[in-house]
Amino acid sequence: MAPQTYANHRQFVPLYHVVLNGVLFLTLIGALVNLFKSFGDHERLYNASLIAVLAGAVLMLSFFARIFALKAQDRAIRAEENLRHYVLTGKLLPQTLDIRQVVALRFASDGEFAALAERSAREGLKPDDIKKAVKIWRADTYRV
Repeated sequence: MAPQTYANHRQFVPLYHVVLNGVLFLTLIGALVNLFKSFGDHERLYNASLIAVLAGAVLMLSFFARIFALKAQDRAIRAEENLRHYVLTGKLLPQTLDIRQVVALRFASDGEFAALAERSAREGLKPDDIKKAVKIWRADTYRV
């Protein structure tokens, strides 16, 4: 496996991002078409509407399962980076940093972390700009 860098740090899982989400989206489209065609037939309408609602619910479940996992991981990263900043500087991370900035800072090596955190808070750097400013990349291979 190649060392992690800014260019390759994003994780893309084809079975999740393309196959599963594609199948769920197509299922919802098919269920809605079936529902639309069932409007004249009251015997089919209940089943078609139930299938459409379930397809929409499963698509939302897939989306929210991903979002909830990332939110929990963001909280853990905030705590880890706050501790790392405290160990390196004796003080907590600046309160003006939002969670996306803190998540981006996790890639900075210990030597540049504190200065980059202060610069990010002072200048309001965007997460992508923070990652681009990292000179010595600290890999994070455990992100979901």
